[in-house]
Order: sequence, then C-alpha cells, then structure tokens
Amino acid sequence: MIPRPELLHDLSAACVLSTGATVSGDLVDAVRLALPGLDLRPGDSGEIDVRRDPSLGEEAYRLTAGSRGVEITAGGRAGAFYAAQSLHQLLPDASYRFSSDASWEVPGVRIEDAPRFTWRGLHLDVARHFFPKREVLRLIDLMAVHKLNRLHLHLADDQGWRVESRAYPRLHEVASHRPRTVTSHYREAATYDDVPHGGHYSLDDLAEIAAYARARCVTVVPEIDVPGHASAILAAYPEFGATGERHEVLDRWGISPAILSPLPPTVEFLVTLFDELLGALGETPYVHIGGDEVVLDHWAASAEITAYRESLGLATANELQAWFLRRLADALAERGARAVVWDEAFVSGGLRDDTIVMPWRGMGVGRRAAAAGHDVVATPVFPLYFDYAEAASPDEPMAIGDAITVDDVAAFDPAPGDWSGAELARVLGVQAQLWTERVPDARTVDYRLWPRACAVAEVAWAGQARDGFGERLARHLGRLDALGVEYRPLAGPLPWQRRRPHRTGQVRVRDTMARLEEMTHDAESTRPSV
Repeated sequence: MIPRPELLHDLSAACVLSTGATVSGDLVDAVRLALPGLDLRPGDSGEIDVRRDPSLGEEAYRLTAGSRGVEITAGGRAGAFYAAQSLHQLLPDASYRFSSDASWEVPGVRIEDAPRFTWRGLHLDVARHFFPKREVLRLIDLMAVHKLNRLHLHLADDQGWRVESRAYPRLHEVASHRPRTVTSHYREAATYDDVPHGGHYSLDDLAEIAAYARARCVTVVPEIDVPGHASAILAAYPEFGATGERHEVLDRWGISPAILSPLPPTVEFLVTLFDELLGALGETPYVHIGGDEVVLDHWAASAEITAYRESLGLATANELQAWFLRRLADALAERGARAVVWDEAFVSGGLRDDTIVMPWRGMGVGRRAAAAGHDVVATPVFPLYFDYAEAASPDEPMAIGDAITVDDVAAFDPAPGDWSGAELARVLGVQAQLWTERVPDARTVDYRLWPRACAVAEVAWAGQARDGFGERLARHLGRLDALGVEYRPLAGPLPWQRRRPHRTGQVRVRDTMARLEEMTHDAESTRPSV
C-alpha cells in the first residue's frame, strides 16, 4: 500500500465485496465517493459499516476486514475517506477500472492509521502552460487516491494570468494568452514556436474545482504571485506597475524586471482580485502571495515610490516589499485566510506571525523561519522540484536540469533530527512543485509527477518512506496503469515519452541548491537570475 499505514496486521478470515454492495453508518458519503467504481448503496446494514469516533483525529481511522465484512471507525469525514482509499488498495488493480458487475475478495486485515503531517501537497504551475479544468479535476482524483490533501495552483506569472476577473476583465481578455513560446534549450539562442498559447478559468470553473476538491478532502491553495512576476498583469493594466509602461505577456522563461507598484491603488486592485477569487473558491484557509524573485530596481528608481517608502519610515526597497506583502496578508486575514509566501519574503523580514513560509531554497532557511515562529511547508528544489529530469540522460524529455529520482524523494526528511522540538512543531508538511516551463501538455504532467508523487505521498503521510517502499511502488504501478496514468516507468521512458531530448549537465540540481542556500543569508537576494 502507498502510503503504507502506521499499523497493518494480516488476519486469517476474508470477505467479498461486489458491485452494488451496501455501506451503512455515520460517514457513508465519504466511503461511496472514495470507491466510485463499486457503486456502493447506502443502507441500514451491509458489507461495509462506518462509525465515527470523536477520540480519533479528523484524518485518522481504523479498518478491519474479516468474516463480518469491513468495519471502519474514523475520527471524521476525511478519516473515513482515507480508510476507503486503503480498502481500495486491498483490492486487485482491476478494481480501479470501471466494471458494471464485479466481485472482489478483501483479504483479512487490521489497519490503524493517521498522517504524520497535515499538509501533503502538490503544486501545479498553470501560468507557464495552461491546463484546462478537466486536467485539474483528474489531478485531484489522483491526489485523493494517494491521500494528498493540498493542491497549490500557481495562477499568475509573467507568462500568463489564469483567472477570470469581472472587476478587471482585461486580465482574462489580454493577460491570459501570449502569441508564441520559447522552444530553445537553456543558454542557447532563443527560438520560438509562433503558436499562440493561453486560457483561463472562469469564476464558475474555480467554484467547481474547489467544491470537487473539498468533497475529496483536498484544499485548493491559490497563488497570485506578487509583486514581481508581473508582466502579464501589466500587459493588461500598466497603471498598476512601478513605471506605468505597457508590458507584454512574456514569451520566454526566466525572470522579468516587471514589478507592481506598492502604492495604495495597487493594494486596492489586488484586494479586489482576492475578493473575487475567494468569492469563487468559497472557504479558503490559505492564499499564496508569492514574494519570490522580485527585481526591485524600478521601485528604487521611482521618485514617487521612494517618497512613499520614506513616508512609511522604511529605509530600503526590501523593507517596502515586506510592508507590501504584510499589507496583503492583513487583508487576507480579515477575510479568514492565511498568507503563504516563498522564502525570499521571510528573508526580507516583516511578515505577519501567522504567515506560512515555503523554503524552496533549502531547509536551512526553513529552519530559520521555523525558529522565528513561522509555520513552514517543506518545498526545497532538491528533491521536490519535479521540473528537473529523473535521470541525467538525453532519453529524458527536455527539463530544466538533472537529476531528481524517486529514491531521492523517498529519502527526503522533512523533519530533520537535529531540529529542536519547537522548530519541528512548525513543520506543517511537504509539497512537491511542478513548474511547467518545459511541461507543455497533460501527458508530460503525468510523466513528471508520477511515480515521484507516490514517494511524496509516502513521506508526507508517514514522515518517511517506510520499509519496502521500492517493492510496494513497483506493485502500485499496476493501479496507475488501471487509472490511465502515463507515468515514467522505473526503468526509464518509453520511446514516445522521450520527445525533445534533455540536455544533460547544463544545470545540476545539487550545484543549484548550494548556490541557493548561500543566497538565503542575504536579505536582498530576491533575484537569483534576470
């Protein structure tokens, strides 16, 4: 099973589950939703009985399968949902395929389980390449199978804005598409495909995505990355920029000097967008506001912005960025949401105490954030950036660099033993990132995420990859086959998965990590490259 339960004991007796079996008890809807192919029917008694036990945690459960059928005890709806996912993994791979009339033996087993971390996440960048609603809903289904519960959607960047705005319609009319996309490899002369690319989610789409996710115990974490990464926004509304000049939606990768103004009209603009976003998503406990890779040159060069900074009693542009992000976090707090930021925002200082930090540049800065009293979600480039190739081989499809393997992910420790108890208490969990500069379609999303995301699920649920992970993963691939996931085979890519070849050795992930870790000690290191 992946993730492997905390306690799993085999029992001698078994039972049988057939399509249309009866499920009874307190949390029937969660179990039915987790096992859609079995077409379970609610009733007063039957093959599956579900009971709530308030003494258990919300996500905790106990499951027993034997001669009396399947008995589930759960702390809450999430626990019942995850118990049913574990029950599903006791069945043959074929149970993940739709069948109108099937019958499966359930081996005798007793399971007691609860997650180590509350934040078990995947990040999908839909700004660099847009993925329509159907792909997001499918990803939510796959996350649910693996007990992953946070979907971080990167909705805005230099290369595209992906949300309808009725208050500022040029965002989805202008900022959501670009005329072409760069195709050249890193450090080569730029070439382009001259194919328009774009798309956005309507507010109704976002409402549906959020409701679909909540039903499957997944929380959507939207990200509007500010004040940098702003080319697309400023292509639509240049008046909210530091210079007022019109930008174009960026057609290349990398970092742009485009930056929003920190002045009050920009704050009001962003708060209006947050209101639209939260209105569509419904109850949203977290909103990511970025704060990374910000080029502050235009702020420093602006007499108006400099005068505003001085009026606030701030000495530097970095202090002004901290003030700007805190103002947005205050607005979100008024609306019931906690701000989440990348680690540059922590290094610049001045965050609200309840702001969550994602230390992408390494667990060293994550430890400093935890020691300062911030909750953290482990997101380091190595081993949790899945835009890196899984092998230093030209057989791999084009990637930013090499290499991050399944074994690297499985070996990751999000709660290092040398951290203090207070620091460890601040680790909310683990999240893998899929940046999509070199991920142009849904088939490549599958290839990049799976099976590395299986290792994320194991580490995030159990705190570490438990014994036999490699063998369990090999068996688990049959479930992914039945679900139609075009994952990367453990032995390497299939011929049709190779596509544009990866250039090996240009960006080595361990060298990148060493450079990034060093930069986290400089409060003004907001831009690793321009």
